[in-house]
Amino acid sequence: MLVLRILFSAFLLFFGLDHFFNYIPFPEKAPEANAYFAILLSTYAMQLVGVVEIVTGLSFLFNRFAALMALILMSVSINAVLFHLFLDQQKIYGALLLLILNIIFLFHNKEKYASLLKQV
Repeated sequence: MLVLRILFSAFLLFFGLDHFFNYIPFPEKAPEANAYFAILLSTYAMQLVGVVEIVTGLSFLFNRFAALMALILMSVSINAVLFHLFLDQQKIYGALLLLILNIIFLFHNKEKYASLLKQV
């Protein structure tokens, strides 16, 4: 799990920092995907996603609050998969990898969520 945690951290930091430095060239998408993505960029939503990815990556790297950050990252993971599933299917592999790794870490930390899921 240590190696997987460090690789996941590097993955998150790499893609999270790209939201600010734009070093990954992205080819044109379908017109609907471009319109949706333009709206997300204009509202700074993608920068917020970048912050979540960076903070989560650092959390996993230093193994601090990783269980909490895996929960928070789940919203980003699901939205990334849905975006690619409906608007940009050819590039869904990175989003699927993000979702699968996130689920692995949620499952790995399942005992830490017991109090959240306990009935009152």
